[in-house]
Amino acid sequence: MRTWQVGDVMTMDVATVGEETPYRQIVDVLIRRGISAVPVVDDYRRVLGVVSEADLLHKVERAGRPDERRVFEGRRRRTAREKAGALVARDLMTTPAVTTYPQASLPATARLMDREVIKRLPVLDDLGRLVGIVTRSDLLRVHLRTDAEIREDVVQEVLRRVLAVRDGLVTVQVRDGEVTLDGRLDRRSAVELAGRLAAQVSGVVQVHNAVAYDVDDTTLREMDPVHATPVA
Repeated sequence: MRTWQVGDVMTMDVATVGEETPYRQIVDVLIRRGISAVPVVDDYRRVLGVVSEADLLHKVERAGRPDERRVFEGRRRRTAREKAGALVARDLMTTPAVTTYPQASLPATARLMDREVIKRLPVLDDLGRLVGIVTRSDLLRVHLRTDAEIREDVVQEVLRRVLAVRDGLVTVQVRDGEVTLDGRLDRRSAVELAGRLAAQVSGVVQVHNAVAYDVDDTTLREMDPVHATPVA
């Protein structure tokens, strides 16, 4: 069963700058393209870092203030002071850049963005070259899939291809991304698996699994000494 990956939602037309790109030109790129950050790449399109609006704003924040240096200066304060005086991308960028790959899953990418507290990720190919960029809003595009498309995947990929469920045994309804499964199967394990797999279909918000079963084979496995886990 195929689920959406970063390569399915990323933007491939990526604005970039070089290490020697001047401050003013970087600002022009961000405003002209309507973006909040831009990757800094070398001649081989390898990502060296990222310059964001936050990196550029240090110059605005400290405009007209003397370049004060303290004996005991924290890392954040020192970084802000250095970037306020920076003139080219090499000295403005945040490095190393947090990146991802086209094959990365959307949930894993969302967790990475949340953990690193960032809004976008440069996407690299197998050679480490920039091939796209993915943003938080790109990840949300998976939920723009229609209910009909989601239902088709649940029926075809989950019920028919993976579980080999005969037509008519389980009904599938989808409304606003919420999937409702109803009907009857022979084993509880099959019912639970159907629910888990349906939840993995791209665009699914929630699964309501109302499928009944004839035999609770999960209990039988626990009671069967053949399948019991040996105690060390």
